[in-house]
Amino acid sequence: MAGTLYLVATPIGNLEDITYRAVRVLNEAGLIACEDTRQTRKLLDHYGIRTPTVSYHEHNEAPRAAELVEKLQQGLSVALVSDAGTPLVSDPGYRLVQRAIENGIRVEPVPGASAILAALTASGLPSDEFHFAGFLPPKSGRRRRVLENLKAEDATLVLYESPHRILETLEDLAVVLGNRPTVLAREITKLHEEFVRGTPAELKELLQARVSIKGEITLLVGKALHAENDDAPLAQAVEECVQSGMPRMEAIKAVARRRGLSKREVYKACGPAAASDR
Repeated sequence: MAGTLYLVATPIGNLEDITYRAVRVLNEAGLIACEDTRQTRKLLDHYGIRTPTVSYHEHNEAPRAAELVEKLQQGLSVALVSDAGTPLVSDPGYRLVQRAIENGIRVEPVPGASAILAALTASGLPSDEFHFAGFLPPKSGRRRRVLENLKAEDATLVLYESPHRILETLEDLAVVLGNRPTVLAREITKLHEEFVRGTPAELKELLQARVSIKGEITLLVGKALHAENDDAPLAQAVEECVQSGMPRMEAIKAVARRRGLSKREVYKACGPAAASDR
């Protein structure tokens, strides 16, 4: 009989944020697949868990997934964990889950800590709908294009960002999304946890005054205005997208989506400028 693949959520900072079930599963599994075995060992040692571990990360994901599926088929149960939080959320694991399902192996989630939900619930922003976009591109031009595509989302945006890029990202948020209410959640569940609220420009100014910026960061941005409030002429709307760093044809597509129009209608409204960029 095949084993079970458990997707086990682990603490995102405070080691007490783990469920009784997660501790039991990690104890009873035949093998724990870890993003970083050294990082996971700290948690396992804290709870006296002696289950063998094996590395499973983005650089060995394909071959290791095949090896783990073979072990599962032989009857060994495997627990997959990431360095922190819920596996597969901006972390490797998709290939393993997909292969397990394809081979008729039971996949069982063991839910727990999640930086996304922890930040969202404490942010003070609407939580009825949210759009998780993970990490934005590292280059400003591409990052602004992604943000432009997210501009019309009628939901709170949730993003991950690294400390060394946060100032640039806040600047791009200010340019593309404007003065929307924004929350920066840093070091959630850890000793120096903080929630900083304001507009992107205000948050950038506040962080610039600090000697250094450290820790895991989750960014949350308030909902967009409804599309019916976007009454600028089509050509102007497209030009604003272009000025934010988006190629003209991508800008036309973005405006079309936002207004509920066809790409052809927006293209025609832009006149010769659109044709010249073809």
